[in-house]
Amino acid sequence: MKATPPLTVSLVCNTGFAIYTYRQGFIRMLVAKGVRVVVLAPRDRTFPLLEAMGCECIDLPVASKGTNPLHDLRTLAALYRHYRTIRPNVVFHYTIKANIYGSVAAWLARVPSIAVTTGLGYVFIQKSRAAMIAKALYRFAFRFPREVWFLNRDDEQAFLRERLLTHPERAKLLHGEGVDIDQFALTPLPRNERLTFVLIGRLLWDKGVGEYVEAARTLRERYPHARFQLLGPVGVDNPSAITQADIDGWLDEGVIEYLGEAHDVRPLIAAADCVVLPSYREGVPRTLMEASAMGRPIVATDVPGCREVVDDGVTGLLCEVKNAQSLSAKLAQILTMNEDARREMGLRGREKVMAEFDEALVIERYRQTLYALTGSNLFERTQGK
Repeated sequence: MKATPPLTVSLVCNTGFAIYTYRQGFIRMLVAKGVRVVVLAPRDRTFPLLEAMGCECIDLPVASKGTNPLHDLRTLAALYRHYRTIRPNVVFHYTIKANIYGSVAAWLARVPSIAVTTGLGYVFIQKSRAAMIAKALYRFAFRFPREVWFLNRDDEQAFLRERLLTHPERAKLLHGEGVDIDQFALTPLPRNERLTFVLIGRLLWDKGVGEYVEAARTLRERYPHARFQLLGPVGVDNPSAITQADIDGWLDEGVIEYLGEAHDVRPLIAAADCVVLPSYREGVPRTLMEASAMGRPIVATDVPGCREVVDDGVTGLLCEVKNAQSLSAKLAQILTMNEDARREMGLRGREKVMAEFDEALVIERYRQTLYALTGSNLFERTQGK
């Protein structure tokens, strides 16, 4: 008797790092159920880590910061070939190019797919020819996925308003990708002599790094006990990337400390008094969920994604976007708070994450979707759950 092939789920993204960092809980659930998990992304240092979790990893050509149609057609062709070979039962696509070209390739290969919009990035921040092309491609490609998931209501409404969804009934709100509240456990505020701020993420101008540096310049004379740190990769494959030369200039000036990159951000969050993200637009930023889960007050911009996580004046503070003066004022507010007030703000953030952003809620959505698309009893709700 011929053995039934294992159920196969593919995850496709423009970086292996993002799959490893943001979808570990989902991957653990799939592997525990005996599902074959195939990750397609440009090869990076997280491939061995994903393979150790039980994934198969395939190097995928993706030019994240180019609009060369030949490069993009290469990505489309590679995805189509892989889908024809792998025959996944379901594909989940993340990030712009994976969403656009992956959705088309999956349709051509007759493979069911889900598009997860993890943030709209330059498409809705800039008014440019590239943004206009990206919207047209979204409009074409998003007729093919079985569902299109949005991490916040603002992004969903933007797609509906601009008529980018041929089938608006397929739009679903995921409300963030969640955080493991046990892994990111509550930790006490540090006993630092100098109050420490840290901005964590890919170092992009669109993340508000320039405004953060300018605010640090403004504050360091009045508050010499304040430290301003940056954590994340430099010179990433993105049109908005900050260069090593930028970092070196700020280090020479003495305005910031650069912490490099880290697979595990928990010790660096634990060592900080406040986590900052002055981004221009987000999906729902994992950094802020992790910081709140660990009991850290947050300063972020009043933009889609960030405002989902931060209750202004309750779990953190919101400043105006692209406004270094507004950011400086909010950071000064944190600096002048007493330790008890900062601690209470962080504790309220932890409560919010537990109620709204627990990763278990997100994994349950994945489970329901996989059951609906495959009918596999692997994804039936177990008794008492």
